[in-house]
Amino acid sequence: LAMAQKFNIGVKAGAELQKLDGQTFKEGFSFGYQLGGFARIGIGRKFGIQPEVLFSQVNIDTTASFNDVYQFNQLSKVKLGYLKIPLLLDYKMLPFLSIQAGPQVGVLIDNNLNLFQNGQTAFKKGDFSMLAGVQANFAKFRVYGRYAIGLNNINDIDNRDQWKSQSVQLGIGLAF
Repeated sequence: LAMAQKFNIGVKAGAELQKLDGQTFKEGFSFGYQLGGFARIGIGRKFGIQPEVLFSQVNIDTTASFNDVYQFNQLSKVKLGYLKIPLLLDYKMLPFLSIQAGPQVGVLIDNNLNLFQNGQTAFKKGDFSMLAGVQANFAKFRVYGRYAIGLNNINDIDNRDQWKSQSVQLGIGLAF
C-alpha cells in the first residue's frame, strides 16, 4: 500500500490559453487544448517529481502588422501543434493541495507550412518554458492550473520581432 502512494500514472486533459508576445501578434490569449499523460514519483511524504507528456493545439491570432512585416496575404490565424514535456517538482502543502514548478520543453510537431510559398518555416522547432501552478488532488481525481512563460525566441523567420510564448493551462486528470 505504501508503494501505491509513491508512484502513480494517469491521464489529463484541459484548456490552454496561449499568446505570443511580439509586435505582430494580438494582445490577449487565444484558446487551445491539451491532452496527455503523467506519472508522479513520490520522494518522501511531501515531495514528488511529476513528468508529463502532453499534446497541445495552440491557436494564435496575428495583427495587421504581421502581414505588413512578413508580406503575407491576410494571414490572421496560426495553428501550432506541440508535444510538451514538463518536468515538475511537486510539493504537497496540504494532503489535497500541491504546488508545482519546473521546466517544460515544447517540440513543434505540426505548424502551418503553407505560411511561405518556398516551404520555409516561421516557428522554431523548440520552445523552452518555466511552469508554476497548483494541483488539487481528490482521491484519483486531479484539477490543475498553471502559468508557463517562454524563455526563448521562437521566431524562425528573422530577427525583426522577438516571439515568446505565454500560456495558462487549466485541466483535469485521473490517476490510476
